[in-house]
Amino acid sequence: MKCPYCGHLENRVVDSRLNKDFTITRRRRLCEACERRFTTYERLELTLPMLVKKDGRREPWDRHKVVEGMKKACEKRPVSMSQIEEFADQLERELQDLGEQEIPITVVGEKVMDGLRQIDDVAYVRFASVYRQFKDLNEFMSELKGMLAANEVK
Repeated sequence: MKCPYCGHLENRVVDSRLNKDFTITRRRRLCEACERRFTTYERLELTLPMLVKKDGRREPWDRHKVVEGMKKACEKRPVSMSQIEEFADQLERELQDLGEQEIPITVVGEKVMDGLRQIDDVAYVRFASVYRQFKDLNEFMSELKGMLAANEVK
């Protein structure tokens, strides 16, 4: 592993820890040249399906896009980065478990909306308003009414 400070390739692992799901290994490393510490993360490389966009184009799964979209929806809301990361981990596992080579992007969008609905109602509405591209206030209000009705059932 290359030191991010001096670029030296020799370092040693000082500490290793697994996350609570045992899917990510966090390693603290010490550069043998500059003696500075840095952290690396090891994650199992998953083979995830290609996403089929609405216009028929295909693109590979991009975890970063999902996390960034959720971060925007959760801005100024009481949602931690760990909640977003945990959801992204769960979503990747679900997509891999589907066993498909390609899936429509709408499947991912709906799963993200379902996850946000459980995490934070305001973040859900923000994401849904962009994802569903509401044309007018009536469409937006019907989505809100559906959400409120679902909350009353709980």
